[in-house]
Amino acid sequence: MPTCLIVDDSSVVRKVARRILEDLDYMVDEAEDGQEAFEKCRVSMPDTILLDWNMPIMSGLEFLKLLRAFIGGEKPYIVYCTVENDIGAIAMARKAGADDYMMKPFDQQILEAKFNLTRLEAAI
Repeated sequence: MPTCLIVDDSSVVRKVARRILEDLDYMVDEAEDGQEAFEKCRVSMPDTILLDWNMPIMSGLEFLKLLRAFIGGEKPYIVYCTVENDIGAIAMARKAGADDYMMKPFDQQILEAKFNLTRLEAAI
């Protein structure tokens, strides 16, 4: 069963994403900021990460850079999730190591498409 870490400071977003991903047979864990997410990754690296852009304590971009520099941090497939339609921010996230991105608000169809694609790419 693939694993996913949802990193978002919004409990509502985490709850919605968890429900959708569990329906796709992902084992899901949650973190409410980048620091908590990094600690969880140090203990057990997930297969995928749904990562928010703007969070307190440690932003998504800071987490992304830290994780990709960490041994084993190249492994997770990371979908960067943002409310900002800022091409520059998306480019920074991609350069820092995000594999894909999606805009908030998302719905079940969008999240399923991203994570079914992730599973397909991992199988190749």
